[in-house]
Amino acid sequence: MCFSATASFTAAAVLAPAGVVSLGRAWRDDRRYLALAALPLLFSVQQFLEGLVWRAGEAGDAGAVTRYSLGYMFFSWLAWPVWVPFASYFLESPRRHRLYLLFAILGGFLGGLQYVPYFAHEGWLVTRFLPHAISYGGTELLGLVIGREFTYAIYLLVVIAPLLLSTSKDAKVFGVLVSIVFVTTYLFFTFAYISVFCFGGAIMSLYLVWRPFSSSSGRPAGRGAHEVVS
Repeated sequence: MCFSATASFTAAAVLAPAGVVSLGRAWRDDRRYLALAALPLLFSVQQFLEGLVWRAGEAGDAGAVTRYSLGYMFFSWLAWPVWVPFASYFLESPRRHRLYLLFAILGGFLGGLQYVPYFAHEGWLVTRFLPHAISYGGTELLGLVIGREFTYAIYLLVVIAPLLLSTSKDAKVFGVLVSIVFVTTYLFFTFAYISVFCFGGAIMSLYLVWRPFSSSSGRPAGRGAHEVVS
């Protein structure tokens, strides 16, 4: 698939209403899934931001490219490694909560160290426009300390492991789909891995739209938010 402003805006336009439908299903079927069901809507915002990055690049507006890239990378570095463990947390029994909190804390720590320095060091975030792809690169704090490959290994751990380890079938299947995206990105799209991985994850999140959410713990569906967390 060719990547462009049109592709990003189209993905955003599809994911936004899909996310609303997904949230509606979760509210009706099992409200513990609300955070997970919000993923298509959140991906819609990220894809819209990438569409703006494309448009700013076409206009030659370097300042706008940086601003929209920072917005895009907020989701890549901070939102996903925190939100995914956070969303999975609510699907698990209390005895497993500590594990998912650990994932979320690790994700926040990793994301903060990678994202916050962009504001302190001008030029650390470099956005390059390739044929049909955008490459987000530059200097990464943890990459300087422990190496880029190890940094990304930790990132994948906190984003994918909570899904694969979940007792929820829906979360586990979504984790498998995201894993497929990672393998495909690693094999064929390493030149623009962040953009392609997030785009693929956004498309895979559509699984959450048509799949009726069901409780895997035997608890009744449709509980209110005040009953979600034990």
